Amino acid sequence: MFRNKPWFCSFIFILMVAGCTSGHKESAIIQLTHSGMGHTLHHNGVFSADGQWIVFDGRNEDTRIGETSVIGVVNLHTGEEKMIYQTKNPTRYGPGVGAASFSPAANRVIFIHGLMHADKELPYDISRRTGVAVDLERPYQPVFMDARDQTPPYTPGSLRGGTHSHCWSGDGRMISFTYNDALVEPGLRTVGVMLNAGAPVLTDRAAGNNDGALYAVVVAAVVSQPRPGSDEISKAFDECWVGSSGYTNSKGHRIPYAIAFQGNTRNEKGETIAEIFIADIAAAGVLNDTAAVGFPGERPHVPGGAYVQRISHTAKGLSPVRHWLRSSPDGRLIYALAPDENGVAQIISCTVNGGRIRYLTRNTAPVDYPFNLDKEGNHIAYIMNNNVYLLDLRTNKNKRLTSNQPEDPKVAGAPSFSPDGRMVVFNQYVAQGAAQWLQIKAVVLHE
Repeated sequence: MFRNKPWFCSFIFILMVAGCTSGHKESAIIQLTHSGMGHTLHHNGVFSADGQWIVFDGRNEDTRIGETSVIGVVNLHTGEEKMIYQTKNPTRYGPGVGAASFSPAANRVIFIHGLMHADKELPYDISRRTGVAVDLERPYQPVFMDARDQTPPYTPGSLRGGTHSHCWSGDGRMISFTYNDALVEPGLRTVGVMLNAGAPVLTDRAAGNNDGALYAVVVAAVVSQPRPGSDEISKAFDECWVGSSGYTNSKGHRIPYAIAFQGNTRNEKGETIAEIFIADIAAAGVLNDTAAVGFPGERPHVPGGAYVQRISHTAKGLSPVRHWLRSSPDGRLIYALAPDENGVAQIISCTVNGGRIRYLTRNTAPVDYPFNLDKEGNHIAYIMNNNVYLLDLRTNKNKRLTSNQPEDPKVAGAPSFSPDGRMVVFNQYVAQGAAQWLQIKAVVLHE
């Protein structure tokens, strides 16, 4: 299925030109993958820490995780595509894998994995999945990261539903995720974190249970009917880590681990709007509160050591366009999408201390997909009108990186920066015979 490609010499030459030529404004676009399958990029962590590999899953459509069986990588310099994981006996009902991201500190990839016993009666679902990791040096050997335990009394550090959209902290020591419980109100999504407790979390061998290498907890409480005008939330979702190594709060205290997330609240009129919240995480307090695992008939509790505060207070809330929050490297700003006066999704910044909102774009068309920030915090890459754009946060100027027409094959998903900031990778469908496959392309930046 995967093979080396002869274009890599040309690609390396283009990279050399990009690094040596000044004043050149054209963007070089290279197709990185070519095999006849989907190559879906996750919204975060698609590059290995050394910038050599890009990870993808085999989806050709975003909603098809349950039917997807392959996690693969492509080498940026040789063009080699190879599988690092494949499910056994895949069916349309699961297990399913997808949404893969690299650790920033090791050659380890984490991804969504449906339950091993998935079938027609219990197919892949938002409350029946977990986080699995694979090391590049040990492909096909899954490491279950969060424990799943549906047998009372529940094991502290385990969950009993499904984790999703995993994201490593800047140092690779923690992992955030969204979570849906399988036993109590599965529709109430929240966010959580995994951390190292010094030993794995062990469960019994009942169907649907699995051990976990890390200790998992939820960090935001959700309710089905928030009180209008309150800070109660009915859904916590689409989070990011705050700062590359935390942030300084309004009291001047340094918080090394915190996640910002979107929370659905109700305004005074009873309308549901999404606002920005932050959960500060103290590892010792989280690990000490073993009762947070909860009892039968309850959802997992938010443990001591997790402290949530609301950051934004807006009239219209954030945009309904699916996106994950992003943080500046110093943790002072959170970036999001919000509607302007015409309802068009624009990129905004929100100060962590004070919640001050600033519109960074004033486009006539909406941002269509999740966006990403480069490592230095100077640029945002986003998709609008079937093209990839670069927003320079220092000058507030936009630059279009691709030259697609609306009728051209679709650009989809979140564009991502390489660790050195010299390129942006993105997904676009490419015709191959009678089929169109989602391939990975790269734009070489000339700065």
